[in-house]
Amino acid sequence: MAIVDTSNNTPVQDLFNSKVKTATDNASSLGDASKAATGKQSLGKDAFLQLLVTQLKNQNPLSPQDNGAFVAQLAQFSSLEGINTLNDSVNAISSNFSSSQALQASSLVGRSIIIQTDKAMVDTSKSMTGSVDVKTATGNVTVKVTDKDGNLVRTIEMGAQAVGSQSFIWDGKNEKGEVAPAGTYTFNATTKNDKGDAVALTTSLPATVTSVTLSKTGGEMLLNLAGGMGSVKLSQIQTIGT
Repeated sequence: MAIVDTSNNTPVQDLFNSKVKTATDNASSLGDASKAATGKQSLGKDAFLQLLVTQLKNQNPLSPQDNGAFVAQLAQFSSLEGINTLNDSVNAISSNFSSSQALQASSLVGRSIIIQTDKAMVDTSKSMTGSVDVKTATGNVTVKVTDKDGNLVRTIEMGAQAVGSQSFIWDGKNEKGEVAPAGTYTFNATTKNDKGDAVALTTSLPATVTSVTLSKTGGEMLLNLAGGMGSVKLSQIQTIGT
């Protein structure tokens, strides 16, 4: 004797079978939604919602979806939506920052900047100002200027210096008082410690920006310098001149 639903005379087994058939008919829909979470694709909000709806449509009629689990899944969907919105906002901020940085860097083309280096392209028809980073007070600081071939052109005696960035001036002349040819020169600053040993010091020299190179990978842009002095990062600039 079959068990019968007294409200409409439909066997309970038939009701259960119809649910199973519905689940089978919708299996392809569930499979399509699941593909978004596999392979090279990630689970997006649309696929997540499709999975949730398909799950509700195919739940076991004898053990329906628990309300707590349903609320938890809705909370996950809300979190996913919030994360996607946050990602869009961060990407927009990053794009605006890159545009602002590019505009700032482009305004430096043709201008003189001060960077930490030991080489400089010098116009010897006028004086050039550089600086030496003195770590500890010293009795004497010497700056030796050499040309591109390594020949000594001029020795600048700065004398005793206190701790800090100390400036020096080269008038563009050699030891004989003659104007040296314009070109690239190297500046080696040294001092002596308590034992009389030579200690190298860091120099900062002027350079002229000729162009800007934008990074294709989102990295920091580069400033290209005149006279084959190479490139420096925007963050390496110490001072911006005229």
